[in-house]
Amino acid sequence: MTLRIGDTAPDFDVPTTQGDISFHDWMGDNWCFFFSHPADFTPVCTTEMGRTAQLSAEFKDRNVKPLGLSTDGVQEHLEWIKDVDDTQNTQVDFPIVADSDKKIAELYDMIHPNESDTAAVRSVFIIDPDKKIRLTMTYPMSVGRNFDEILRAIDALQAGDTNGIATPADWSKGEKVIIPPSVSNEDAKQKFPQGFEEVRPYLRYTNIG
Repeated sequence: MTLRIGDTAPDFDVPTTQGDISFHDWMGDNWCFFFSHPADFTPVCTTEMGRTAQLSAEFKDRNVKPLGLSTDGVQEHLEWIKDVDDTQNTQVDFPIVADSDKKIAELYDMIHPNESDTAAVRSVFIIDPDKKIRLTMTYPMSVGRNFDEILRAIDALQAGDTNGIATPADWSKGEKVIIPPSVSNEDAKQKFPQGFEEVRPYLRYTNIG
């Protein structure tokens, strides 16, 4: 199954390290950072799980719930979390899906046979409160994710939803944003009373605070 931006994220019922969940119900009115990793007790995955836990406050500030997944079982996850907490100096406070039968990994197209027939690649899905997939990223097994980029992308999505803007290359929170070409100058004057800079008729910058 190929999932695309704008699709509804498939729902599922599954055991996790924090008990059984029904995905959409568990999300509630939050965003979700849903990410897969190849296996428990592996080095890159240990750092990624640790980094997610270290950034717990950052995710909460953005109304985002992290949800991990691997194709191991709950007991393996629970034992591995002890290592993650110890080696990464943190405390994993989010659930990890147990997907030993690979049903969810296959549902979300996380198994890439040319990489591995059994282990999930490093997939990322950013899902909004309406359960729509807003962003996807896929990393090979040997490359750890860039969590600064994950948070930056969430900031950009949320800024766009709140303000009706787009974000330029390398944008970070607090920097100038772009007024979409679909917004006329007259409408832009009303929508952005703080003013805007017109570099080209199709390229206009403003600040959103």
